[in-house]
Amino acid sequence: MDEMASPSGALADFDRPGWKTALNWVAAVATALLFLVSGIWKIIDMPRWSVILHQFKVPENLTLPSAFLLGISETLAGVLVLVPRFRRWGSWLASLLLVIFMVYIGIFYSALHGKDCSCFPLVKRAVNSMFFVEDAGMLVLAALAGWWARKSESLRTAGLILGAVTVFAAVSLGVALGPGVALGPHKGVQAPASIIVEGKAFSLQDGKIYIFFFDPECLHCLEAARKMAAMNWGDTRIVVVPARVPQFAHDFLHDAKLSAGVSYDLELLKKTFPYVSTPAAVAIEDGREKARIAQFGDIEPEATLKKIHFIY
Repeated sequence: MDEMASPSGALADFDRPGWKTALNWVAAVATALLFLVSGIWKIIDMPRWSVILHQFKVPENLTLPSAFLLGISETLAGVLVLVPRFRRWGSWLASLLLVIFMVYIGIFYSALHGKDCSCFPLVKRAVNSMFFVEDAGMLVLAALAGWWARKSESLRTAGLILGAVTVFAAVSLGVALGPGVALGPHKGVQAPASIIVEGKAFSLQDGKIYIFFFDPECLHCLEAARKMAAMNWGDTRIVVVPARVPQFAHDFLHDAKLSAGVSYDLELLKKTFPYVSTPAAVAIEDGREKARIAQFGDIEPEATLKKIHFIY
């Protein structure tokens, strides 16, 4: 009752013109929708986002923690800005995240120009001059959501919301990483008996085999393949599997200077060894998964491949 009677309470909305209240709610709902969709998508698909962040120049060892923290921060901002008693805090957090993102893109603009930076499913955005205009529009919405909002209160309840979002993110990360890497004596997923490589039957039951999933038009995949070409593989055999435009697979190998066999058994292999996005790989020894790899950058996959003795 005290809150209702207080000027900072819900009835304070009636002390300002109706258009201000309506504009505040429209901006708050739009901001909440943007940040909840973006944040929850990162939380439920952190391995994919760790790959995307690496492509955006985030150091490899920080990509997964960054995806984890970004998912939590964006989801928390979306929840807070939707609730009137927390709206001002949510507005501040959303605005801060947008400013940091715009500054970061500005610093690396020349290297990131043209890259896809979609934070929302089914919505395609690229790093270009319009990127800053669009994000400035989001920043205006976030600011309007907090401009006429009443003073935020109850840090304890906001902390509980943060705790709930963090637990959700931690559980999602645990599920995503659960079947990830199988090292040492652990017996991983059983590989199919054989696949077709270069038009011939190729057994997956004997020796060390490294299967690399790639997009022939992906520059990150090409960079990873060029690094593979320089490694000492010993008796490990390499098979590459195009995830799309398979007609360009051999041109890709030529450009990467990588010696490998091409298989088009994508559906069978992806069903057995699911991955989030390309590039991706699985190391198989004597018919069983030894390690599944999703990171390709400064230290990976070399560190994992050396650990399991697939390269020397």
